[in-house]
Amino acid sequence: MLRMLGDGTRLRLMWLLVEGEHDVTALVAALGVARPAVSQHLGKLRLAGLVKVRRDGRRALYTARGGHVRRLVTEVIHAASHRVAGIPEHD
Repeated sequence: MLRMLGDGTRLRLMWLLVEGEHDVTALVAALGVARPAVSQHLGKLRLAGLVKVRRDGRRALYTARGGHVRRLVTEVIHAASHRVAGIPEHD
């Protein structure tokens, strides 16, 4: 799981999916990444168990899988932001 979050594009995807459901078109627009790349990253995230998909007609809606995954992504983002901003670590 952590290896999947080591890629910047996948981490940004997960940050969006922590907030709620998104389809591929919305993710492409938000990230500014080519559609095939977004689809490939989503596939890897699904295989790793980090993302789940729900069908709504012809659309596939993606979201982060469960509370543990959402908390994991949130902690990774917060730890990275502390490190980049030089904010001291805390417990």
